[in-house]
Amino acid sequence: MASLHMHLPLQVRVPLMRAVIGSSSQWSCSNRMQRMRLLQRPQLPNHPPHARVRLFSSPRALADEEAAAKAAATIADTGAPTIFDKIIRKEIPATIVYEDEKVLAFRDINPQAPVHILLIPKKRDGLTQLSKAEPRHADILGYMLYSAKVVAEKEGISEGYRIVINNGPGGCQSVYHIHLHILGGRQMKWPAG
Repeated sequence: MASLHMHLPLQVRVPLMRAVIGSSSQWSCSNRMQRMRLLQRPQLPNHPPHARVRLFSSPRALADEEAAAKAAATIADTGAPTIFDKIIRKEIPATIVYEDEKVLAFRDINPQAPVHILLIPKKRDGLTQLSKAEPRHADILGYMLYSAKVVAEKEGISEGYRIVINNGPGGCQSVYHIHLHILGGRQMKWPAG
């Protein structure tokens, strides 16, 4: 993650890194370094979900995730390239599971379910978050939902999955390039929380 987020301003990178490696005294220096090395390791297509590290599992990490979302909101509408723009341009590696002329879908590096895919439009077109949608965005938003169905079928989860859109800092959106989370491979719970 450190190498992936170096393009972000310091006020965004610090909360992100705290959320990832922790900053409390309960973590030893070697433990923090081990978690950092795991983050810098590229995701492999055959990397089993159970072997991945759960990064946001402690109350402190969750608070740091919220802080990272709030920090990311401060640069949301600057037009600066996001990590997703770099993935689209293939400057940053990602495990791509679906791609066409309009959208790109890839595995989340911090999966919250056995199947956790992010689906993004290839052109941001001012659509940094759902609350910024205008009538001209209706086609791409509908296409994203249709593409999520296609991805769910390809991933073998079409019998049950959840689509999530985080919107703004209160919704813990940390990348301001609209995206869908496709979650499945386990029984979803309600309320979603």
